[in-house]
Amino acid sequence: MENVALQSWMDSVDPVLAPLAEVAGSFTDLTGVPVDLPSALFLRARLAGLERPGRTSANGSCHLLHTADGWAAVNLARPDDLAAVPALLALLGSPGDSGGLHAAARGVTAAELADAAQLLGIAAAVRGSARGVRPAVRAERWGERRVRAMADIRIVDFSALWAGPLCARLLGLAGARVVKVESATRPDGARFGTPAFYRWLHDEHDNVVVDFAPGALDELVAEADVVIEASRPRALRRLGLRAEEFLAARPGRVWVGITGYGRENDRIAFGDDAAVAGGLTGADPNGDPVFLGDALADPVTGVFAAHAAARSLAEGGGELLCVSMAACAATLADARTGTHRPC
Repeated sequence: MENVALQSWMDSVDPVLAPLAEVAGSFTDLTGVPVDLPSALFLRARLAGLERPGRTSANGSCHLLHTADGWAAVNLARPDDLAAVPALLALLGSPGDSGGLHAAARGVTAAELADAAQLLGIAAAVRGSARGVRPAVRAERWGERRVRAMADIRIVDFSALWAGPLCARLLGLAGARVVKVESATRPDGARFGTPAFYRWLHDEHDNVVVDFAPGALDELVAEADVVIEASRPRALRRLGLRAEEFLAARPGRVWVGITGYGRENDRIAFGDDAAVAGGLTGADPNGDPVFLGDALADPVTGVFAAHAAARSLAEGGGELLCVSMAACAATLADARTGTHRPC
């Protein structure tokens, strides 16, 4: 029954997400592991009992707002974001409470709304702003090649929430050993969501909890063949970990860096607003944009990242894979319109 329900979600957006099947199929060709796209994309929503979204995201935190010249997404995902709404309204020239955000948005451009929100550390994006900006995955060579069997690969996963852990899950199914690393003071926020979904993502992975202090992660990383991280690059650099040095130290290594808009961009992003940035949205009967699924840029990025890592490992590694959530979403939106193929 669960599979039928998940397929129902998939069928409802199939024309939009169909290009992702090409990426998943290529991962299968490389590893022999089939990708269950309905579960990857929609299991979290089904387990949490979420409804299909409209102009408010499935989890209720992200809002598509009609502005003076288009549409923008503002994601009030954290308590600090909600607390910052009065300041956001003041920046927009419309002091008031959160109920005034829709009205305030109509008096400014989409870029002005997104810029004001980002200034306050709120994830926000202009609809379609990431299209044509960069590839979904940018590979940079920093080390020498060495091909190894997937069963001999050890992955250290510093990521949290969804995109990075899904990448790790798929590589683990392909035979790699996955070690999930969490901060002793800042555990993975997904632990506070749906327990069954967290277990699904991390099934059979080892788990290590450490104090993220300089030198504390050196031994774990020294033993790794692949690192997955989804933070600003400076976060691990402060701890003495640099992707370039990791890759140069031993042939065949791969570093997967997942960010909202690229490693050179400090803007934060979550799955719903990143999907909007990429133009990965649906339309209501009036032709106005609506959200698709549940934080779609997250699982879409996880599939892209897993495919990129599997491809790199098959070719000998030595690469830093810069994976942008917004660009992954944009790649699918472009593929839908025939601009280019996803892989």
